Amino acid sequence: MITATHRARVSLLTALLALGPGAVTHAAEVPAPRAGVEPSRAEGGAPGERMEPLPKELEGVAITPKLGARIPLDLSFVDDAGHAVTLGSYFTKGRPVLLNLGYYECPMLCNLVLNGMVEGIKVLPFVPGRDYEIVVVSINPSESPELARAKKASYVRSFGRPGTEDGWHFLTGRQPEIDALARAVGFGYQYVPQTREYAHAAGLFMLSGEGTLSHLLTGIQFDPQTLRLAVVDASNGTVGSALDQVLLFCFHYDATAGRYGWAAERLMKAGGALTALILGSVLFTLWNRDRRRTKAAARKPDAHA
Repeated sequence: MITATHRARVSLLTALLALGPGAVTHAAEVPAPRAGVEPSRAEGGAPGERMEPLPKELEGVAITPKLGARIPLDLSFVDDAGHAVTLGSYFTKGRPVLLNLGYYECPMLCNLVLNGMVEGIKVLPFVPGRDYEIVVVSINPSESPELARAKKASYVRSFGRPGTEDGWHFLTGRQPEIDALARAVGFGYQYVPQTREYAHAAGLFMLSGEGTLSHLLTGIQFDPQTLRLAVVDASNGTVGSALDQVLLFCFHYDATAGRYGWAAERLMKAGGALTALILGSVLFTLWNRDRRRTKAAARKPDAHA
C-alpha cells in the first residue's frame, strides 16, 4: 500500500538530489540525543550528525560525470511525430546538442529542469536548429510520441521564438536504448513501484556535434552565461562571436562545479606576455632615443668645422 508519507519522502529526497548528493545526506532524519548523552560524531561529520544510507529507492540515483565520453549515436528512438530515428540524426559536426533525460509525466523535478533550461536559453543569441539542437529523451519506455509531442509544443511555446520548432526533439524509446544512453552520460535513475514514479537527479548534458560529452550542468536553474560558453566551447569555434572566443580564453570550465570560472593560469600567461610586450616597448623607446642622441652628438663637431 502506498502511503502519503512514503510518497512525500521519495518526492522530497528526489527533489533534494537536484541540489546535489550532499543535500540528501543532510536530509536524513537525526534523532534527538538522550538526556545526558553526548551526540555521536559520524566519521567525517559534525557532532550530532549521523550519516544514514540512502533509502532503497534512491540507490544509484545520481549523475556521474563522464566528460569526454562518446555516446552511441546508433541508438534507435521514436520522435515526437511518431517516426523511427537514430540518435545520430541530431548530431552534425560543429553543432552542439543540449541533452535532457527525464520523463514527460514527471510530477515535479523534470518540469523544473525543463523550465530552468528554457529560462536559461531564452536570453542566448543562439537559435535552436541553427546553432545547436535540443534533445529530450524520456526514461519511461511506456510513454508515447503523442505525449512527447504535447510536451514539445508546451516548451516551444514557452520559449517564445516562432520558427525554432525544428531544433527541439522530444523522443521516446525502449528500455535497452534508454539504459544505454543513460549509462553513456552517467545518468542514474530508479523506477519506484510504490509510487509508479522515477527517482532521478537533475541536470543537462552538453555534447559536441560528434557526440562527445563536453559539459555537465547540474541543478534546476542554469546560468545563461554558462550555457552560452558551453555552446561555444562544444562547437569548437563554429558558433559564437570573437568576443565569445576571448571569454573562453579568460574563463575555464570547472567540471566539479559545473560552471565557468576565471582561468588563472591563462590570465597569468597572458599578463606575463603583456608585461613583456610593454617592457620591450619601453626598452625600445629608450634605446631609440639614446641612439638619436648619440647621432646628434656625433654631428656637432662637423657643424663647428
